[in-house]
Amino acid sequence: MYLRKTQRRNKDGSVVRYVQLANNRRVDGQTQAEVLVNLGREDRLDLDALRRLTASINRYLGEGDDVTAPLGAEAGPLQVESSRPIGPVWLLDQLWKLLGIDTALARHLDGRRFRTDVERVLFALVANRAVAPGSKLAAGEWATRDVVVPGLPELDGNNQALRAMDLLIEGDATGAVQETVFFAAAHLLNLEVDLIFFDTTSTYFERDGEDDEGDEVLRRFGHSKDHRKDLPQIVIGLAVTREGIPVRCWVWPGNTSDTTVITQVKDDLRSWRLGRVVTVADSGFSSEANLAYLTRTGGHYITGVKMRETSKKAEAALSRQGRYQEVRDNLRVKEVHLDGDPGRRWIICHNPIEAARDQARRDEQLAAIADELERISRSRAADAKKAKDKAAKTGKRPTKPNDAIHRKAECALRDHPSLGRWLKQHPATGRLSIDRAKVATEAKLDGKYLLATSDPDLSAEDVALGYKNLLEAERSFRTMKSTLYLRPVYHRLDDRIHAHVLLCWLALLLIRVAERRTGTTWRTIRNELGRIHQVTLAGPAGRLQQTTRITDTQARLFKDCGVPLPPKMTGLQTPK
Repeated sequence: MYLRKTQRRNKDGSVVRYVQLANNRRVDGQTQAEVLVNLGREDRLDLDALRRLTASINRYLGEGDDVTAPLGAEAGPLQVESSRPIGPVWLLDQLWKLLGIDTALARHLDGRRFRTDVERVLFALVANRAVAPGSKLAAGEWATRDVVVPGLPELDGNNQALRAMDLLIEGDATGAVQETVFFAAAHLLNLEVDLIFFDTTSTYFERDGEDDEGDEVLRRFGHSKDHRKDLPQIVIGLAVTREGIPVRCWVWPGNTSDTTVITQVKDDLRSWRLGRVVTVADSGFSSEANLAYLTRTGGHYITGVKMRETSKKAEAALSRQGRYQEVRDNLRVKEVHLDGDPGRRWIICHNPIEAARDQARRDEQLAAIADELERISRSRAADAKKAKDKAAKTGKRPTKPNDAIHRKAECALRDHPSLGRWLKQHPATGRLSIDRAKVATEAKLDGKYLLATSDPDLSAEDVALGYKNLLEAERSFRTMKSTLYLRPVYHRLDDRIHAHVLLCWLALLLIRVAERRTGTTWRTIRNELGRIHQVTLAGPAGRLQQTTRITDTQARLFKDCGVPLPPKMTGLQTPK
């Protein structure tokens, strides 16, 4: 380790020299100089501070005037004041700036002046979602005491965080922040936005009833995709690219139906002028009105079609004969056209592996039903025999056995969520039997799903593979609920519920970019970089922050993301 000088010549011919603290290290058999600290221009150096630092080092080595000072004494070596993780937050902060989110927020906050840095507060809340999700109050303590958030010494979760969330919603009243952020990400990552995948989910609130302050409140009872019909909820929509990068999110009241939101999604994305876009959605959005709306102004769609609650057109498409085309080892496709529907193409997809799985599952269920029906029949026959034998012994007329217990067993079987679908009840006797006609109908649909598209140019293979990528939207929802802890939502006001979802959207964007650039899951990235700490050292000569040694694996993650390494030494302060 040594001091070295560098120089730069100005246009006027003057020379400016700089002093650096450097260290030589061998890389691939060659010696390279590694700059540890930039001390600044030579003509502006604080020489007294350097002398004090030198004296402190000499005392630590036992070579100074105070060689008898014990280790750890006040006038002795540097002391460790704190050690906090910096790696994951530093990566997120650099991606935040790389995507231009900081400038986008500044642009949409009307240039107003605040006592606190709103952009830094919002970043801390987003980073908290990605690293250690919790309530906004817990986020304040986390950002102040547990990690290093660049540019934010402390955060008041009660006041600063909630105020920043209110300003975020004001700036994103029409999706302006999301639009600016997404286009910056699309330009940086060279994203393809020809296919936009859209899906919805719901998240519930731990409270007894729904809001009743008006028709526009969010927390309402509705169809719960989390199977919690007893709790109020909100509906969240998410559009993503084929790479899984989130495009935009929406929040609707919990009683909103999927079939009613596609027009708003189409209008909002049309205002972004994305160009030629094919919207991919599942069967919940495939009403004729929605599909007609998606084709307005030159747009196109790929959508799943329900095969069991089917329309006459879908039924006709499934009945058409033809050969399947092999696409992948586990996917075959067949395209059919209907004479009465010239503007639409129908793609029948067949997965042989899934077909075998469907058949095995159905055979297992049918076997369980047969066993249960046989058990009920034997039990009923045994009760009838007991009644007959009892009558023969007593010489009385046989009484009709109590059939309530058997009917209860039949009702339980009929109402079973997975087995009941294969049963039919005979109106004359009320007895149950396996519906063989339904079994035969379902067997024809094993491993199949039906797609419809209005795009005339995409091949049947591209349509099928494009629809399979709809799983990216579902994966994003799983990430928001499990990794980012979208739920529980610690907010009551509608605007702050919107802001909470938007913070999760921003966190999802950052971790998806990190995953795409590194080819590694966010959990692995977070755990690996979480081992990098920033240590605060203090001594008689002053104080500074030093970053722990960065391993080759950690350095590769930063490099793959295209961001610089955390500084090795910062915040040098000398006593006055």
